[in-house]
Amino acid sequence: HRQALFSHLQKRWQDLFGVKYELLLYDLTSTYFEGEMAAAPKARYGHSRDGRGDCKQVVLAVVMTSEGFPLAYEVMAGHTSDKTTLREFLQKIEKQYGKAERIWVMDRGIPTEETLKEMREANPPVSYLVGTPRARWQQFEKLLTDLPWEKIRDSVQVKLFRHEGEVYVLAKSDGRQAKEVAMRRRRLTRLLRTLRALRRTKKTQLKRDTLLLKLGAARKEAGRAWGFVKITVPKAR
Repeated sequence: HRQALFSHLQKRWQDLFGVKYELLLYDLTSTYFEGEMAAAPKARYGHSRDGRGDCKQVVLAVVMTSEGFPLAYEVMAGHTSDKTTLREFLQKIEKQYGKAERIWVMDRGIPTEETLKEMREANPPVSYLVGTPRARWQQFEKLLTDLPWEKIRDSVQVKLFRHEGEVYVLAKSDGRQAKEVAMRRRRLTRLLRTLRALRRTKKTQLKRDTLLLKLGAARKEAGRAWGFVKITVPKAR
């Protein structure tokens, strides 16, 4: 009854809230199983966003409006690649809600270049806002250096340019920068606390192999903060 349910909700949301379906947010996540649920038909081993690659999982995909109303969802096999899902959802939304000049917002790991080209060439064109792969920015490095920053908010500045039918946006946010600095400081603080505790541990209580394991765990948790410390470990005997 899923299609009938969304048809009913579509009419109710329009009547009650005047919801429009022009800006759509698309994302995927995964959830893993333990115990008997691991025998579910769609449960597979795959990329676990929970860091539980040892457990079977399913992939969940959802399309929502900017107001937070869900328009479509799907439960897929746990080994489903994000890049293979977008085309099907484009068709689902068009079939359920009709053709329109919509804007899709999603992570850069979801669409392929082929799918983005199909969206641009659709009738009417389907617009999108998606992160640009880091490697591609290298070819625009000189162009970006010469462009001036444009202030759009008190703490946000952008650079805009067009290339092969697409508009690229480079954004700089003082608020975001301050947030990331605070996050790195918290991670660095936790890392230093862990390292001091290891240094205070008596050599007779901590063997070298155990020390290396603990340092590896600390490095994984610290992320980029690990680059701010210099570690000297005892030589193997």
